[in-house]
Amino acid sequence: MTQLEYAKIGKLTPLMRKIAKVEGVLPKQLLNYIKTGKVVILQNNSHNLKKPCAVGLSLRTKVNSNIGTSTDKCSIKDELKKLAVSIKYGADAVMDLSVGGSLKAIRKEILRHCTIPLGTVPIYEIAVNAQVSKGTFLKFTPTDMLSVLEEQAKQGVDFFTIHAGVTKNNLALFKKNKRVLDIVSRGGAIIANWMSYHEAENPFYEYFDEIIDIAYKYDVVLSLGDGMRPGSILDATDKVQIAELQTLGELAKMARSRNVQVIIEGPGHVPLNQIKENIVLEKKLCDQAPFYVLGPLVTDIASGYDHISASIGGALAASFGADFLCYVTPAEHLRHPSIEDVKEGVIASRIAAHAADLVKNRKSAIKWDREMSLARKARDWKKQIKLSIDPDKAKEYRRSSQPKNSDVCTMCGNYCSIKLMTECLPAGRQGRPTGGSNLRA
Repeated sequence: MTQLEYAKIGKLTPLMRKIAKVEGVLPKQLLNYIKTGKVVILQNNSHNLKKPCAVGLSLRTKVNSNIGTSTDKCSIKDELKKLAVSIKYGADAVMDLSVGGSLKAIRKEILRHCTIPLGTVPIYEIAVNAQVSKGTFLKFTPTDMLSVLEEQAKQGVDFFTIHAGVTKNNLALFKKNKRVLDIVSRGGAIIANWMSYHEAENPFYEYFDEIIDIAYKYDVVLSLGDGMRPGSILDATDKVQIAELQTLGELAKMARSRNVQVIIEGPGHVPLNQIKENIVLEKKLCDQAPFYVLGPLVTDIASGYDHISASIGGALAASFGADFLCYVTPAEHLRHPSIEDVKEGVIASRIAAHAADLVKNRKSAIKWDREMSLARKARDWKKQIKLSIDPDKAKEYRRSSQPKNSDVCTMCGNYCSIKLMTECLPAGRQGRPTGGSNLRA
């Protein structure tokens, strides 16, 4: 049975209880949210995870890191280092997006070292297999597709990105709705080309019942991918994007009716003033399913700094109700990410997620900020470093510029405002709340 199936009959599983304790929510509340599809647990029933992860309503905003080989860069050693960095710096899940080398062997190694949920985009392996065996990625069959899905699920993959919304009807909308950029999703583009070559419907859509069967067998969460997401802020929230989202909502109902957990993937490139609209639309059209967003990036011109653009959009999106942030690295749009790029992407997304959790009034987030503020007031540098989202960087910055007076920093030195006010204010007034804030534990 799947976790959704257990929830529907009112049975609290040990996994649900563990998640509830970690998240600080009532077990019965968590069970109800799983039952209604508002929360999913990312754990294949054959994957023994040290850190299981749940995504959705009332829970901490989660962060995903992407790793994987490319056709130009193919080192499993480097990808394992990226995995280790992702875990070290707090990613809640990771996706293997490999398209170069022996994909099955790479995935096996990643799974062996992965202590957090692992996701994949199966169309990548399907296309690569066809390219190797048949000379073109366009010659895979529905049988090939289902075979790869079964094999990956059997290996222990916890969630699949399934681009089932790239349908004939939705693709036809491109003729009437011109975009600056057409399809920027790698999976979406592969499927669109396959459909054009075969003059056939998307096999992920046509064989969705069979995909549900595989997901049910292993309790794999289906992450319904936005294969037609906007790749330019000028295309955001257009009719093409909304039509695909409506299709994903219908598919989500099908999956949940058969006890398979679902999350919905979202854009993409979205200007600040349209982010709230996108969250509201997804929650409405997809019956409150957890929303997994790529960024969103709030401008198209931040090459080399897209992790910052994405963290701005991610913080806003999550504050409006997005549940899961897919990181973006500084290498986005430019190159295969390095190990350092992965670290920067994870940290930026975690800052965004934490900022949103403050808005969501998550007690653990508020407590963390309160402890840091008190450590700063006490000028307790060791504690400040320990509480930092990246203690390594904080420690190095502190070490690299030593003040003459050890209880201040070299920015203000003798004119440290915190120290001056500690000496100025009566002891009874120190630490008293000033009012006007909702961020209270």
